[in-house]
Amino acid sequence: MPRLKVSKPIPRGIPSWLHVHPDVAAAMVAGEPVVALESAVITHGLPRPVNIELARRVEAEVISVGASPATVALLSGQVHFGISREELERLAIETKMCKISRRDLGVVSAKSQSGGTTVAATMYVSYAAGVQVLATGGIGGVHRGKTGDVSADLLELARTPVAVVCSGAKAILDLPRTLEWLETAGVPVIGWKTDEFPAFFSRGSGLPVSTRADTAAEVAAILSSHWGMGLGSGALICIPCPENVSVPNEIVEKALVQSEAEAQASGITGQNLTPFLLSRLADLTGGATLQANLALLPNNACVAAAIAQAIT
Repeated sequence: MPRLKVSKPIPRGIPSWLHVHPDVAAAMVAGEPVVALESAVITHGLPRPVNIELARRVEAEVISVGASPATVALLSGQVHFGISREELERLAIETKMCKISRRDLGVVSAKSQSGGTTVAATMYVSYAAGVQVLATGGIGGVHRGKTGDVSADLLELARTPVAVVCSGAKAILDLPRTLEWLETAGVPVIGWKTDEFPAFFSRGSGLPVSTRADTAAEVAAILSSHWGMGLGSGALICIPCPENVSVPNEIVEKALVQSEAEAQASGITGQNLTPFLLSRLADLTGGATLQANLALLPNNACVAAAIAQAIT
C-alpha cells in the first residue's frame, strides 16, 4: 500500500492571509506556549551582521525556556507567523526591506514586498494567530517637542489584547507624555520586579508604573483578570535593562540632544527618525547603547517565554 503523506495540523481560526510556520502551528495545536517576536529591530533597528546574531539569540532564549518563537515578518507579500532559519537570514541580510506598521500590512502584501514588522503590526498579526504574548526591546511612544508625532504602537496597545514584554519606551521619546497616553487609553503598565518605568538603555526613568509583578504567575493573573473583564486593551510588562550594561540617564540624554540637533539639521523625520537616532546614540556613547540593546532584547524574550508558559 502507498504511504500516506501526513501534514502537520493547522490551528483553528487562522485567517487565510496568514502563514503559520509548521513548528509554531504544531505547538499551538498542542496547547504549548508561543512568543511572538517583532522583526523591525532586525531590518531597521540593528546594524549588520549584529542583527542576525541577535535574532538567532532571541529565538534561542525563547526555546531555552520551553516556548516556541514566532518571528513575524512579510516575505514577498506573504505574512508569516514564524519563519525558517533561511528566511530569518534573508530578513537580516537584504537591504531593501520595508519597515511595516499596521497601516502598511495590506500595502506591502499587495505589492509582494518584504519587510520587518513594528510592535504595532506584530501585535495585530499575533492576535490574528491567537497568541497574546509578544517580546521586543522598546515600544514607540509620544515624541519629544511639538511635532505631535505619536507612535502607532500606542494605539495598537489601546485596542489589541496582546501583552508586550519590553524595556519601556525608547529613550528618545517623551516618557512622561507616553505614560500619560497609556493611562488615558487604559493600558496597564506592569513593572517586572520594579516600581519604576524603565528608560530602555537605562534601568529607571524616575516615573512610576501602574503596578508591579515579581513572578510570571503574577503577570498571568493580572492579564487573565484584565482580559476576563472584557477590557480590550493590551498590556505592557516592563523589564529594566540588565544592570551590567545599563547606561546612565545623563549619558544617554547628552548624546540624544546632539543626535536630535543633527536630525533636525538634516531634515530627518517620520519612520526614518528612530533608526537614525538609535544609530547616532550608539556612535556617541562608544557603542554603550548598542550593547544595552543587545542584552535587553534576549532578556525580555526569556521573561516573555516564562509569562507565556504561565498563561498556558
